[in-house]
Order: sequence, then structure tokens, then C-alpha cells
Amino acid sequence: MLEAGPLSVQYRRQRLFQRAPGQRAVDAVELRLHEGETLGVVGESGCGKTSLALALLRLIASEGRIAYAGRELQGLRSRALRPLRKELQIVFQDPFGSLSPRLSVQQIVEEGLRVHGLAAGERQRRVARALAEVGLPEDAGQRYPHEFSGGQRQRIAVARALVLEPRVLVLDEPTSALDRTIQAQIVALLRTLQDRHRLSYLFISHDLAVVRALAHRVIVMRNGRAVEAGPAERIFARPSEPYTIELLRAAFDPTGGAARAPA
Repeated sequence: MLEAGPLSVQYRRQRLFQRAPGQRAVDAVELRLHEGETLGVVGESGCGKTSLALALLRLIASEGRIAYAGRELQGLRSRALRPLRKELQIVFQDPFGSLSPRLSVQQIVEEGLRVHGLAAGERQRRVARALAEVGLPEDAGQRYPHEFSGGQRQRIAVARALVLEPRVLVLDEPTSALDRTIQAQIVALLRTLQDRHRLSYLFISHDLAVVRALAHRVIVMRNGRAVEAGPAERIFARPSEPYTIELLRAAFDPTGGAARAPA
């Protein structure tokens, strides 16, 4: 579904977590995401995870190959890229900051449909279906973000992406602002939606325990580079890099217990 590499990102101005002037935020990372698969991208804050995600969606400039469903994206102009954006959606980390407080939930979720020119009746039908799929009440569309809990706001953000009927969802730390119980509920929701719609997820997190609950394969990033990659089962049972081992030892299970660190 989505393929990249070697992909690099270098910001013109110094960023907070860059360790040296001119250092690449993403440095020659390669990845391949298959249909119906979850690819976890993990690493500490500032390692380049979000920059990688934004580059894959052509939201920031990058160098290297990006292909979606066999189609090269790097050379496409905005007009040619727009129809593909429906199929490549993102859910951001902060459910409090990613939703406009001035818009109703109906307006927030239907905004993408409006941009892509769908008629009012079709927008209404799709929004109602998306809100129901993420487990929100029937009257949710008429309410505003401040009337919902953090977990419910993240469900609204998922509905906003889901309403466009994407094939790939980039999930940028979607559970990090939530407590452990709500994290588990969001992970369960994502599994259900993936099975129902055959979605492909690029799941970004610094929390390996949450990734372990969802990912089929994992890429471990450090200082912009992919230092380890492979099937999730192997990464968690037999990590080969000291950095991955340390991440595992610092992780916690979504249910509240400590993650098992390798011997």
C-alpha cells in the first residue's frame, strides 16, 4: 500500500530536538506498509517519528521515494495529489488541540467531505455512520468538542479520518494523551475498524507496550535513523539493539502491568 525509501527530511531551521545544526530529522529510512497491516514506528521524543509521518503524507518536503498503491507521490503537484488525500489520512496526538472548539462535531467530521465536493445529503449520511462506528452517541454531531472527554475527542478525530473512507491511516501518538484504561479502549476500536475496513495503519508511538498490542511489524527509530526493524513478535521477544532493549524495559502494558523485558 505505502512504500518509501530511502527517505530523508532536513529542516532549514534548527528544531528543538535536533542534536546538531544540519542534522537530518529523518535519515534514509525505508519502509513498506501492506494492506490490512499495522506497522509500528517507535522511539523516544525527537527521534523523527512525526517528521517521517508528515513526509510520507507529503505534508512536509522530503528527499527520496514515496509510493502509494504503486503510484509515485513525490513528483505529483497539489491538484494531482488531492484525490489521493482521501485515501491517506492522519489522526493526531492531541485530542484537545486537533479539534476546533468553534465547530460542532458535525462540522468537524464533514469538513473533508465538503472539501472533496460531496453533496449535503451524502455528507450527513457518512458523518452519522462514522460517528456510530467509533462508538459516539447519536446526538454527538450537534455538540462541541469541549462537551466530550479526552477519549471521546480522540474518537471524533478517528471519525474525521474514517469518514473519507481511507485505505491508510497514519496514527501519530493517538493514545499518549489518554490514561491506560482509555488507551486500551482506543486500541480495541482501532483493531475493530481495521478488521472491518481492511485498513493499513502506520502507528507512531514512544510506548512499545501499546505498539505490542496492535502492530504486526515494528521499526525502531533513533536520531532520525531506523536502527532495528522486523516482525513485532521478534522485536519484543528477541531485540537485537541495546536501544530497543532499553525502550522495552521502560515500557508498560496498556492494562497497567510492566512489559516483559528480554533477558
